[in-house]
Amino acid sequence: QAQVVESGGGLVQPGGSLRLSCVASGFTFDTLGLGWYRQAPGKERELLATMNRSGGDTYTSDSVRERFTVSRDNPKRTTYLPIKDLKPEDTGVYYCGVGFEWGQGTQVTVSS
Repeated sequence: QAQVVESGGGLVQPGGSLRLSCVASGFTFDTLGLGWYRQAPGKERELLATMNRSGGDTYTSDSVRERFTVSRDNPKRTTYLPIKDLKPEDTGVYYCGVGFEWGQGTQVTVSS
């Protein structure tokens, strides 16, 4: 059964850091591109970053480029999204998409 599971979210103070992870199973991870998305309260889901299957080609949204860095470890079937200098506007549910598979998301709340 194909599955994608995000983790690493939580409650963080402004200025803090997190590393989100996303583990895939049940399908061939290293043949697929992937993306990280965020859905803030009351807003549509937005694309944050993408990476091709080899990891050699990435895209990061201008709005987060200086603070978010997408990576992947194909042998571990995992993608990572380290986030630094978190801001209250980063609050939302973060989703990982690999090929056509989506996870349930991990909640990030940035608040003092």
